[in-house]
Amino acid sequence: MRRKLLGMALCVTMAAGLFTACGNDDSKRESKDKGSVYWLNFKPEADEALQDIAKEYKEEKGVDVKVVTAASGTYEQTLTSEMEKSDAPTLFVVGNQAAVKTWKDYCIDLKDTDVYKELNTDAFNLTDENGKVCSIGYCYESFGLIVNKKLLKEAGYDVTDIKDFKSLKRIAEDIHKRADELGFDAFTSSGMDDSSSWRFTGHLANMPLYYEAKEDGWKEAPATIKGTYLDNYKNVWDLYINNSKYDKKTLATGGYDAQAEFKKGEAVFYQNGTWEYAEISKSIDDEDLQMIPLYCGVEGEEKAGLCSGTENCWAVNAKASKENQQATLDFMKWLVTSDDGTEMMEEQFGAIPYKSAADSENVFLRNANELMEAGKYTVDWTFNYTPNVDDWRASLVAAMNKYNAGGKWDDVKTAFVEGWEAQYKAANQ
Repeated sequence: MRRKLLGMALCVTMAAGLFTACGNDDSKRESKDKGSVYWLNFKPEADEALQDIAKEYKEEKGVDVKVVTAASGTYEQTLTSEMEKSDAPTLFVVGNQAAVKTWKDYCIDLKDTDVYKELNTDAFNLTDENGKVCSIGYCYESFGLIVNKKLLKEAGYDVTDIKDFKSLKRIAEDIHKRADELGFDAFTSSGMDDSSSWRFTGHLANMPLYYEAKEDGWKEAPATIKGTYLDNYKNVWDLYINNSKYDKKTLATGGYDAQAEFKKGEAVFYQNGTWEYAEISKSIDDEDLQMIPLYCGVEGEEKAGLCSGTENCWAVNAKASKENQQATLDFMKWLVTSDDGTEMMEEQFGAIPYKSAADSENVFLRNANELMEAGKYTVDWTFNYTPNVDDWRASLVAAMNKYNAGGKWDDVKTAFVEGWEAQYKAANQ
């Protein structure tokens, strides 16, 4: 009898073990069916927050999310190494057209995916030569013309009065004419030393480059450029240097601090980017700040938004399993639609180009998103195409300094167009 009971107990134990084993197999199968995510992160400063959000997502959805962060300056090298492994990243960064050329075969077409449908603009998407959407932007920065609305109002105008270059020019010239009476001028200084010249040989130069690239359909850096819109570049530059309290002949010497001038209320307009908000807001209230587009006199520019760009663009690995691809796409959508996801994205990356983006404290980022949502076209960061960028800009600075001192604009055109060709050859020998 004792032996019989022992045998029965053994059978129950074995059955329980089998049941447990079957249960474990089901659990493993269920986990496998859900797929998993491996995000190779581009931004080291965001690593801690991404590790936390990965744990939160696992707790909420039961899906494993592994985040590996490449050391600063080593992303492409790390990506190449990781892609050779059997457990390769399912989510990675393809941030420019050169990267598209390298990685396009590893990118699924993101068009028509659920996360793609959450975008509020297609301005930051990268496609291959066949139109496949290889990657989509997940954050961006913007630059434009920062306006002190309080001073503008004191001059008798509202920011809504500025719709294009013609209206900007009329208002700026009137303010400059009345500067002594008003106690402030139209524009801050346009210093051409290294601490400031990038605003004009990089960011302002983006305007003629953008419109030429749009017209000619650039897909990569061209060997030569035409300078089609250089008269528009001149329009804005003349407006800046002729409607400021600072003598244009002294701009080459440097020593100016446009940010400090703006914070002290010396001028209504200051060309710069969203990254200036934290410092400027210490001196000027949010309700008195707004960033407007860089207008330069091209047709239809009243429909323009801010100059916005990024190299932070997500791609999903085409070589990954279908389960892992879907898990990755689901995770991406959660990041840009859930409260916790959008809050983390805003805190770590700034503005995100998605319909459910969390409200940012940064007024300028809000301005950028509002313009996108209103259907304004985004002015891409076309200056990213510039060959041998430092040398090209240095030559442009020298030519602009000559012009400011009374020289000819033709020197600027030469530096811009012929300088581009020379630097392209130097970079592609």
